[in-house]
Amino acid sequence: MDLPIDKKEVRHVLQVLELAKQSIIKKDAFTLKELSNQTIHCSCTFQDTGSIDLAILIYSLSKLIERSDDQRIKNWPKLVDNISKIFDLAAHSLKNNNYKKYEKRLETALDMLKSSSVNLKPYIEEVIRKASINKASKIYEHGISLGQTSKLLGITQWELSEYTGQRSRLDDIPHEKLIDQKSRAKMAMEFFR
Repeated sequence: MDLPIDKKEVRHVLQVLELAKQSIIKKDAFTLKELSNQTIHCSCTFQDTGSIDLAILIYSLSKLIERSDDQRIKNWPKLVDNISKIFDLAAHSLKNNNYKKYEKRLETALDMLKSSSVNLKPYIEEVIRKASINKASKIYEHGISLGQTSKLLGITQWELSEYTGQRSRLDDIPHEKLIDQKSRAKMAMEFFR
């Protein structure tokens, strides 16, 4: 079967899978975010669902780790072990030019993450949905149309345009005009005096 990504990108995805495994184990949210962003570059070039699912999965895991939500998932170590195994199987599928199986493995990992905690399922689904919107905005920033980006990620054009609109308004504010957390707290305290 022909791969929708080139051989050079296959090597890159294999590296991302391996680094993501290590980063999840180390609970390194920063590296996971960076890996997710690297994967988005691939998805912009090839517009393949595998790269998009990988970016969303890795970004979602980074958010759970960053917010210490991983500690609320009862079987987190087992989940990490299972996702690591799925990453190995996904890599094996890519090495054997079986892109459909690679995509299926990533879908399985996303489903596994969604169902990792009955109590947190709605929250985890929301983290994944927001990760999808975040990654969609990155793809859109790379010049892929709003409609195509929405279609690739299974989100509405409204969700994407609302998110990109919020981001662009914040991006228009010069850094020196932004108020730091300490100053905002001080202003709030003065308001209530």
